[in-house]
Amino acid sequence: MNDRFLRACRKQPVDTVPVWIMRQAGRYLPEYMEVRRKHDFLTVCKTPELAAQVTIQPVARLGVDAAILFSDILIPVEAMGVPLEFHEGRGPILGRGARDRSAIEALRVPDPVRDLGFVLDAVRVLRRELAGRVPLIGFSGLPFTLASYIVEGGKSRDFAALRSLMQDDPGAFAVLMDKLTDTTVAYAGAQISAGAQAIQLFDTWAGILEPEQYRRQVLPHTFRVAQAVRLRRVPVIHFTADCRRLLPVLRELPVDVLSIDQRVPLDEAARLAGPGFVLQGNLDPEVLLRPAGEVADAAKEVLERGRQAGGHIFNLGHGILPRTDPEAARALVEAVHRLGRQG
Repeated sequence: MNDRFLRACRKQPVDTVPVWIMRQAGRYLPEYMEVRRKHDFLTVCKTPELAAQVTIQPVARLGVDAAILFSDILIPVEAMGVPLEFHEGRGPILGRGARDRSAIEALRVPDPVRDLGFVLDAVRVLRRELAGRVPLIGFSGLPFTLASYIVEGGKSRDFAALRSLMQDDPGAFAVLMDKLTDTTVAYAGAQISAGAQAIQLFDTWAGILEPEQYRRQVLPHTFRVAQAVRLRRVPVIHFTADCRRLLPVLRELPVDVLSIDQRVPLDEAARLAGPGFVLQGNLDPEVLLRPAGEVADAAKEVLERGRQAGGHIFNLGHGILPRTDPEAARALVEAVHRLGRQG
């Protein structure tokens, strides 16, 4: 098996820097869009054979060093009793939003085997069909980011309802976070039992918080998730967008890899986070829209900063953009493997 991704997560020697791409199975790939012309997004997520098919597409086309399960962070939220729809151009829609204690207390903690078995089946299909070519990454949203969607009823520009709940009724917010923590621990653990070889934990929106508020109202829940997953003896990756000011707090998490967005150089991130972590990232997704020479130059700079950080998995700072040419993504992977060779 190509195991350089798993070896890099554990700070073991690798022949070259491993690379995979967030949202690598998605709308920039013609083969993915062919599947989507026949099936809506949630159908693909909930049909193990389709989810496996689109998960493998970028492995075959790009030559990345890991596959990441095709799904959505909100799948377990739907199993908690929150209505979930996806509309093209509008993103997820989750009903009116759970904004008071009674609505929060009505949410349940799902059983991942009973309520999310299609995800676990997809993991099993993938382990069989990947046949050891590359490792499989499972993933989950972290409680704060899941809470943002549940409270706001979808995406938000200012997170006003979420901020109000955190300030005006911190007890109700804590109940919601406890339920989401229990859900995430069970869900990620079930993916590992089904065959996931690493877990990426997404807290995309945590960067909106001041460090002290994050430490007080979010960190204990994130810590509990990360600790429970790490006890399962697979690498744990943490991702937050706009993470610079949170890095001195995130260094307290029991994770193996910190995935860094494009707003902070990797060498600076290493100083803020301190030793002990492998860093993942962090090429700006916009770079892949530029000429090939500029892409290679930008990748080389990221790799050089990654070497200074002491351990590096190459990725984008956020998800790949839908208008990206797949050939540009493939050329990036080849450039990273060439320029990232050790010794």
